[in-house]
Amino acid sequence: MTNTATAESVSGGLTTGPLLTAWGAAMSPEALVGGLLPPEAALPVPAAGDAVWDRAAESGALLAVRERAEAELGTPWPQPLASQYARYFRDGNRTGYESQVFERQDRLTRAALMALASGADGWLDEAADGIALLCEQSSWCWPAHEDTCRPRGTVLPDVATPCLDLGAADVAAQLAWADQVLGDRLAERFPGLRERVRAEVRARVLDPFVRRRDWHWLGLDGDPSNWCPWICGNVLVAALRLAEPGQERARQVALAVAGLDHYLAALPDDGSVDEGYEYWWNGACRALEALDVLEHATSGRLDAAEIQVVRETVRFPHRMHLGGPWYLNLADARARPPAGQPWQVLHRWARRLGVHDARRHAESQRAAGISAAAELGRALCELVDVEWQGARLDEPPLADVEWQGPGEPHLVAGVWLPGTQIGLARTAGGTARGLTLAIKGGHNGEHHNHNDVGSVVVAVDGVPVLVDAGRPTYTAQTFGPDRYAIWTMRSDWHNVPEVRGAPQEQGRRFRARDVEVVDEPGRFEARLDLAAAYPVPELERWWRTAALDRRESRVTIGDAWSFTGDGEPSVLHFLLNGQVEQPSPGQAVVRPPGGARAVLVAWDPGVATAAFTVRTLADPMLSAVWGDRLTRLELRLPGTARGAFEVHVGVWE
Repeated sequence: MTNTATAESVSGGLTTGPLLTAWGAAMSPEALVGGLLPPEAALPVPAAGDAVWDRAAESGALLAVRERAEAELGTPWPQPLASQYARYFRDGNRTGYESQVFERQDRLTRAALMALASGADGWLDEAADGIALLCEQSSWCWPAHEDTCRPRGTVLPDVATPCLDLGAADVAAQLAWADQVLGDRLAERFPGLRERVRAEVRARVLDPFVRRRDWHWLGLDGDPSNWCPWICGNVLVAALRLAEPGQERARQVALAVAGLDHYLAALPDDGSVDEGYEYWWNGACRALEALDVLEHATSGRLDAAEIQVVRETVRFPHRMHLGGPWYLNLADARARPPAGQPWQVLHRWARRLGVHDARRHAESQRAAGISAAAELGRALCELVDVEWQGARLDEPPLADVEWQGPGEPHLVAGVWLPGTQIGLARTAGGTARGLTLAIKGGHNGEHHNHNDVGSVVVAVDGVPVLVDAGRPTYTAQTFGPDRYAIWTMRSDWHNVPEVRGAPQEQGRRFRARDVEVVDEPGRFEARLDLAAAYPVPELERWWRTAALDRRESRVTIGDAWSFTGDGEPSVLHFLLNGQVEQPSPGQAVVRPPGGARAVLVAWDPGVATAAFTVRTLADPMLSAVWGDRLTRLELRLPGTARGAFEVHVGVWE
């Protein structure tokens, strides 16, 4: 048992979690100072010259990287400008500056991989140019995260007070990985550059990380977001490689591990993530990557494989899979997220833990090679994972054919995750064909929250038809006081009721109550009371029941209400994806894109009157998922004190 004083030393004052419970004082600075591998061996990839890099170069895994790198070689490097930085504070635009930063870092990654694979001095020069440019960049912090400008009334960062955010931590880790594989060659060809890197990382990232312990992303209120493992994992990499061995390095590592522990402690026991599948990759997956690095750096002494929440979160991605490129989306996540995720990380943990469904899922998503936009650390770890690479190392590259993997993913028949109150059920496990129903309870104070308590999603043949729109492009408004003026965040654009003219409100107290779930071979049903999600004093109960009859292949969404008296009508909203037709009163046929079958949405027209609102999608973040429009079905219910209503969804044959 760890005593209180030791726990404080280990956790840095953060809430202790499953790592401290399992490892105790072994994760303290005192234990780590003598237990960490030296910097040259602390990261789990070898330096240039190792035979693994020759095999990677011959395998074709770097084909896309090579093509992009050769095309940009000799062209001007992306240059983030002061005017682009200032735009965020003037008109809320953050993409103009961020796109330049991302393109610069991506180019450095490609140059580093080419220098590693080829051994050519020309590519080493290209990588050194990118490293030097990052060292000269005034700030590594993205403008949306800068915490000194608004208090000072400025629009440019204060270089004397660096802000440690996602961007700064990303750069520090990228420089550490580059130093790991190219350090000796850089020292010979560019004397002094490595010292400059270490000075910049220490001043901008490592010192602020230790000196300030009130960073908002640490979640000192007990509610850390995905920033916590993302930043702490990158700080861990930077400290292991770029800090001098000794007490300070051990303290940096210990505080990073304490941050990871704090994040894992906040995850529910079932490993689910309230930000949804897309954000799992930048939360739980970042934690898994950091735990991989930590295990290597401690020669296996700090091994998280037996920690239950770690084992459970490996299952989350495949449980959220609807079919093909589609996933159940929650909060700011997209239903059709980017395909280029670090599947090697999930595969490594799945095979290590024996989670075969997760392993099959990762294998089915594997691409033909390293993405031209991959992060450097992720690309390096993927290239040295021989089991992940599999037969590809001995096969010719697939230049024009998308690699399909060794088999189809396993699609779960049903799952209920009580930690986030997310449920998903399909007509039959193992196939996307048929209907899939998803429902969420939870509350309206979740990370990247949308006001969506009780929302349902229905997919046919793996394609969402009753949908959650997701989010538009991030701007200053997205995380500001006017967030819920954005239509995609509001409950009236989710598949939930509007109760007597009142939408749901945000905050943890606006939540689902009395949730009951039944999952049987022939039927899945979730029942929950939505009354607490609405600021309507006269509302006593609003029961929502979402059920999938697997034998009849039919979804029923039932609503039953109880008020203290009669009043205004309420409205049910359903957001539809595809071409919408109304063959007769009480029916809407929705023909989704992509070859999936149409569905029939049916209701009693004698009880509710229907209307349709077409929402044109001009934002590229939304149109890339849904095309040029979504259609909202509005069913106006009687304003009686008590009543009930059902909507049925089935395949339109």
